[in-house]
Amino acid sequence: MGELELSGAGSATGARGRFITFEGGEGTGKSTQVEALVAVLERSGIPALRTREPGGSAGGEAIRELLINGADERWDSLTEVLLLNAARRDHVTRLIRPALERGLWVVCDRFLDSTIAYQGYGRGVAVAELMTAHRLAVGDFLPDLTLILDLPVAEGLARAARRGVGNDRFERLDRAFHERLRAGFREIAAEHPWRCVLIDADGEIESVARTAAAAVRQRLGVRLVDP
Repeated sequence: MGELELSGAGSATGARGRFITFEGGEGTGKSTQVEALVAVLERSGIPALRTREPGGSAGGEAIRELLINGADERWDSLTEVLLLNAARRDHVTRLIRPALERGLWVVCDRFLDSTIAYQGYGRGVAVAELMTAHRLAVGDFLPDLTLILDLPVAEGLARAARRGVGNDRFERLDRAFHERLRAGFREIAAEHPWRCVLIDADGEIESVARTAAAAVRQRLGVRLVDP
């Protein structure tokens, strides 16, 4: 997995914003924690923007509809990779990079690591091919910090079911697929400790938010109010 060693998004100048991503399997609470961290940043005087993948920009959201909806067999794995990277290029060039250049911090629900986990560990596409597609789309662009929410698959799927989700193409995949996802995310975190922090998501929302904020303080050297 050493293919993931690219440059951080916020390393160019001191005035540039920081790019933080949340990753994890279904039901881990990514969207909730993205919202919580953006609120903490803003209360701390740091202008922040919330976004998601696939999506985030007009073109990205249009492609999201193609990826998420429809029959399970609608696309094969390589087509998914191409669609995801088309959406990512539009997202990065039209929203993320301009926001970072204006000094905004960008907090994103999923990014490259989800492609590695879902299409790589889950679908079996070689990591080298995934990284070639990523570089073609956005060059050497990675988050400054990635927070990976970890939760046993059974609990994550149960949470997703209680929230009334589970209708998109990926959420409907079998238990074995979701187990591969969790293993993949954990391996990504272990192999890239300079960028990734693995967070136990099997707890109260407030506790997870505090852990995430603490990781941002420590890794990015910023003062934050408590969540």
